[in-house]
Order: sequence, then structure tokens, then C-alpha cells
Amino acid sequence: MTTRSLGLPAPARRLALRVPLGLVLPGALLLGAEAGARSGVIPANLLPAPSEVLRTVFYLAQNGLAAHVAASSARVLAGFAAGASLAVVLGAAVALSRRTEALLDPTFQALRAIPSLAWVPLLLLWFGIDELPKLVLIAIGAFFPVYMGVVSGIGGVDRKLVEVARLYQLSGVALARRVLLPAALPSLTTGLRNGLSLAWMFMVAAELIAASRGLGYLLSDGRETSRADIVLAAIVLLALLGKASDSAMALFETRLLAWRDNHPGRGAA
Repeated sequence: MTTRSLGLPAPARRLALRVPLGLVLPGALLLGAEAGARSGVIPANLLPAPSEVLRTVFYLAQNGLAAHVAASSARVLAGFAAGASLAVVLGAAVALSRRTEALLDPTFQALRAIPSLAWVPLLLLWFGIDELPKLVLIAIGAFFPVYMGVVSGIGGVDRKLVEVARLYQLSGVALARRVLLPAALPSLTTGLRNGLSLAWMFMVAAELIAASRGLGYLLSDGRETSRADIVLAAIVLLALLGKASDSAMALFETRLLAWRDNHPGRGAA
């Protein structure tokens, strides 16, 4: 029985076809790794079998894994919220004022090119090894993608929309709220998704340096004890958490931008 015979709408048929196809490559890689590790072709100390990694995950789940996941998730949430909020405010200011753009944008573009690990020594000197430097580093990672999304979104608004708004004598606040912000939402939501992904990456960098809890700490602990299974278990958990958070953000984006012509729910009837 095919998905078409079930009478599903077109978006549901596409989803039903896409999900199994998306599992083909990961499934093939897992099977290949399992076969290679069990046959001895792949050294087990370098790349343990996926079944061994799964057993390690279950072992960690019974020995404090929830605390590590909670610590990392809380850091990402707090750092992302701070960085994204500041990026929206400063991005809007830069996009709406040529003078502000000339003042701030060159500096932001230069700072954007600095690798994440280059911030670590300075943050440790300034704030020590407590939570603050970790949160600041995550906020830095989230800031720039959101900032770029806001600037490009507002800067790319059709001038005809602005001219029509001025004909209706909208105030500056009303123009931003009713014209500029809705038109910039697609770029803003893309920036938020990219910023959230980078927040997870910068979280790992922060926890690798100085942390006693978190998935980055598990990565460091696995490296120091030569436990590749712990390292891979932490990587798998990071991938799952990153995918889950991105899917949640994608759902938020879909609901927020339901007015778009290419929205999955439009035209289905």
C-alpha cells in the first residue's frame, strides 16, 4: 500500500517518503561500523562498535548522564537567549541607521572572524573558571548569525513597502512593527537557527576548557582516559540534542511564517 493510496495530503506524503530516505545513510554507516569493529578491520579502541557505544550511553544514563545533559542544555539556553537578544537589538539599530552601521558594523565584522577558541584565554583571565565565561562564549557564538540575519533581513525589505507605509503616514515605531519586522522574519528565523547551532558548538569549546559537568566535560574525560566509546557517546548525544533543538526552532519558524506562499500548509486543500 503506497502513501498515495492512504489519501494523505501532499505535505504528509512528502514527509512519509523523506523520513525513511533520511535514515538510509546513517543506517548504512552504523551497519558498516558494526561489521568493521566486530570483524577486527577497524580497531575497537579507535572506533568501537555502535552497539558498544549504545551500551555506554545506557551505562552513563544510570550514572549521572542527566546532570551532564541538563548542565549543557541550560548553558546553551542562557547563552543563546543573551546573545540572540543583543543581536536583534544591535542588528536592528545597524540596519535602520547608516550612522550606526558606520560606527558598529566594521567592528562586528572583524570580531566575527575570530575563532571560538581564541576567546577562551581572554575570558578565563577576565572571569575566571566559573559559569560566566562559558555563558559569554556561547553568547558570542549565537550573536553573529542572528545579527547577520537581522541586518540582511531589514536591509532587504522591498523599498516599495516602505514607500506605501510612508504614504499612510506610519510612525517610525509602527513602520518597524508592521512592515520591517514582518518582512525581515524569514532572515531573522534563519539567523536564529544558525545561532542556535553555533551556540551548541561554542558550548563544547567552553566545557572542554574548564567544566566539571556537561557533554563537553564527557568528551574531555573520554579523551583523557582513552575511552573512545565515551567520546562517541557524547558526540551522539550532542547530535541528538542539536537536531532536537533545531527541529523545535524549525517548527517555531513554520508557525511564525504561516503567511508565506511557500508554507507547507498553503494550497494543500
